[in-house]
Amino acid sequence: MTTDTSLPEDAAGAPEPTAAELNPEIKIAELEGRLAEMSDAYLRAKAEAENVRRRADEDIAKARKFAVEAFAEAMLPVMDSLEGAIATPNASVETVLEGVHATRRQLSSALERNRVVEINPGQGSKFDPHQHQAISVVPAPTQDANTVVTVLQKGFLIADRVLRPALVTVAAPK
Repeated sequence: MTTDTSLPEDAAGAPEPTAAELNPEIKIAELEGRLAEMSDAYLRAKAEAENVRRRADEDIAKARKFAVEAFAEAMLPVMDSLEGAIATPNASVETVLEGVHATRRQLSSALERNRVVEINPGQGSKFDPHQHQAISVVPAPTQDANTVVTVLQKGFLIADRVLRPALVTVAAPK
């Protein structure tokens, strides 16, 4: 008969229990400390998230409030030109017409700088219901059906979005 003096496998590899594992009061104190740390970290993260949300709300409010600032700045020279024209009541018709053309160029330039683009389809171009509004359908024997015959009023896009569709007459089907 042989005697086995070796320990069972699970007892041989297991580390000695620590004092915290043996004493429940120490274990509770450690867990309460970790709970306090996690609660503090949670409250800090929650406060930071609230601050980020508040700053984002303020930024959005400022963006809405001042969204037209660049556009308004671009319109000021146009306003100055119009006021200048009004201030000279004895100007000749040619001078007034020249001023009107110059003011229109200023306005067009200001609109383009702010990404407002004309929709002015040429005669015979295909009717696009996304950018054009058909006012009437007219017979046009020299044009294909559903093409623009005349532009009654130009339309405008702002950043690839229709601000106002072009008002057009369209060729009737043959």
